[in-house]
Amino acid sequence: MEKTRSVTFNFVMNCILTVSSMIFPLLSFPYVSRVLQPAGTGKVSFAVSVVSYFSMAAMLGVPTYGIRACARVRDDKKELSRTVQEILCLNILMGILAYAVFFLSLIFVERFQMERNLFLVVGLTIGFNVIGVEWMYKGLEQYTYITVRSLIFKAAALIFMFFMIRKPEDYVIYGGLTIFASVGSNLLNFLRLRKYIFLRPQKPLCLRRHLRPVAVFFAMSVATTVYTNLDTVMLGFMKNDAEVGLYNAAVKIKSVLVSVVTSLGAVLLPRVSYYVQRGFQEEFERVTKKALEFVVLIGFPVAVYFILFAESGILLLSGPAYQGAVPAMQMIMPTVFFIGLTNIIGLQVLVPLGREKIVFYSECAGAVVDVILNAVLIPKMGAAGAAAGTLAAEMAVFAVQFCCVGGDVRRIFLRLPWRKIFAASVLAAGLSYLTVICFKNNLVILLGSAVVFWGCYMGCLGLWGEPLLKEMVLRVKNRLGR
Repeated sequence: MEKTRSVTFNFVMNCILTVSSMIFPLLSFPYVSRVLQPAGTGKVSFAVSVVSYFSMAAMLGVPTYGIRACARVRDDKKELSRTVQEILCLNILMGILAYAVFFLSLIFVERFQMERNLFLVVGLTIGFNVIGVEWMYKGLEQYTYITVRSLIFKAAALIFMFFMIRKPEDYVIYGGLTIFASVGSNLLNFLRLRKYIFLRPQKPLCLRRHLRPVAVFFAMSVATTVYTNLDTVMLGFMKNDAEVGLYNAAVKIKSVLVSVVTSLGAVLLPRVSYYVQRGFQEEFERVTKKALEFVVLIGFPVAVYFILFAESGILLLSGPAYQGAVPAMQMIMPTVFFIGLTNIIGLQVLVPLGREKIVFYSECAGAVVDVILNAVLIPKMGAAGAAAGTLAAEMAVFAVQFCCVGGDVRRIFLRLPWRKIFAASVLAAGLSYLTVICFKNNLVILLGSAVVFWGCYMGCLGLWGEPLLKEMVLRVKNRLGR
């Protein structure tokens, strides 16, 4: 087994992965959105959202459960092999069932028949996710491999996009390249399995022992997928492809920012599960405290900044045809902060402690809120109504998790430097807005405002002696010194 890297190293690698996930849409979407227009990007977004439900059913809650299960037995190759083989068998069985229902839907649902070729291409996601065993690599903390592999496939997809997408009718090609960039590399995962596990069947295989925990994680996945994709699906049915395209422009930017804010939590789940399994309580609490501080320190000002400069961001990345996406983006930006918090409280605290039922209940609350508000607001407000429903859903998820998590975590949360972060964000917002209010070019506005905003924000926290910021700066200095 390869040497286990430090949390810092894994965080750095995941940050590189996150940056690549930022650069890919930042480089591709401005071009693609102008070529395909809102209707074209809306068709792809609708298809991806619909297929996500079938992919969710095929994965059966394994993406999260598999990380925890593999992390707990990573020191025993034989037991790890048995665990991976059992979970993979469950995945394959569910994948076959999901494909059967998917093909039936293409036959009987008229809305899907209209874009059958697009749905068939995007449907490849189901198979690639099943064979990808990404959960095993994350459970073993193989973030170097995950990062390098992802960079290669994203770069290839980006090159293909510029050469192959030339006219609005090329939206099916865009859908295929989107899938290639996101899950195409899962084929490599499957081929590399022999490096980490024994491929010969480890008898006796017992799929039954995974059914109960997987069922809980599956229920969580259902609830999450409902309220994270239902807005796009309901927009597609209740409005039109153009409205979906406007909403997708706002969601694209939000998704990039969420990946930044949640980058630390993503690498902590296997490590925290390892600590809980071995009773390392002090390490568990220390890591949880830092993760919450990081999310609040970064997530809150990110939301503030992009609410303020939403119009420049949308127009620069998507073009004038997406002007109608600005209200949706402003409405959906606070979800970056709330998703960051629930990512830590839910996945890093509650799941490793075996309290995933609370996460499930919180996501059910979010799904109910989202369905109700979408049904009421989408007919009247379109994309902005979907964004409002998503924001309310994320707030509901956070409220339930915060009320149910242990008192120690709540105390840590309430003792965070809220006044400093709020004051620094307000000062930075005011100064950056006044500095760039006279500019007309969107690129100049974003670059100038970003320098002023983050310079002011970090400067204020530095002057006020924020401990986590000092620690981060000290770590960077030590790395550079070495």
